[in-house]
Amino acid sequence: MNEEDVKILLVEDEESVASFVKTELEFEGYQVIWAQDGKEALDFFKSEKPTLILLDWMLPIYDGITVLRRIRKQSDIPIIMLTAKNSTSDISSALDQGLDDYITKPFEIEELFARIRVVLRRLKKKQEQENTPNSTFEFDKLKIDLVKHEFFCNGEKIYLTPKEFALMAELMRDPENVKSRDELLDIVWGYDFVGQTNTVDVYIRAIRNKLGDPYKKLIKTVRGLGYCLRRND
Repeated sequence: MNEEDVKILLVEDEESVASFVKTELEFEGYQVIWAQDGKEALDFFKSEKPTLILLDWMLPIYDGITVLRRIRKQSDIPIIMLTAKNSTSDISSALDQGLDDYITKPFEIEELFARIRVVLRRLKKKQEQENTPNSTFEFDKLKIDLVKHEFFCNGEKIYLTPKEFALMAELMRDPENVKSRDELLDIVWGYDFVGQTNTVDVYIRAIRNKLGDPYKKLIKTVRGLGYCLRRND
């Protein structure tokens, strides 16, 4: 994926910040569309079909979290939040709702570039996987379709957030083999995640809750190692 093929939707109401970031991104070769409020962001998301979104948290009309929620109802497009908020509860809540990454203000432009590159590499890998002949995996009563982005348990379609979906996809590609927490963090988040060390545990618990009994028991915890899919004895 070349820079000139990447279209970034920059959602930022502070003109000075937006002008600086937009100029730097364009200098790197990216296409940039600028939205100044939440409503304009949603309109441009539909009309411009961007590759990824840089989303400010505090916005006029609709704030960043509202924009995130509405987009996640119809798309798993990569979204990086630009925010002055740095509390663990705020960031954790945003990540749980499908945020891919965040960067706190003020930030160095090189750090933003690095995070964009990580997201784009992950997106490219996902597209390559979706274009391979084997894009559907099944294990016991679980089924995942990487192309349609659908997950089923015992024939029932279950909604998973983008991170939950990516975790299940990784476990279902290689069932019975244990994946460590660090390995899952690297694959799903694409870098050493800056946050709580139990991030994977939190997401696995959420997936188990969605599966319910008895299927949640298919996800095994291997003490001191990580997680894998195994049938009940």
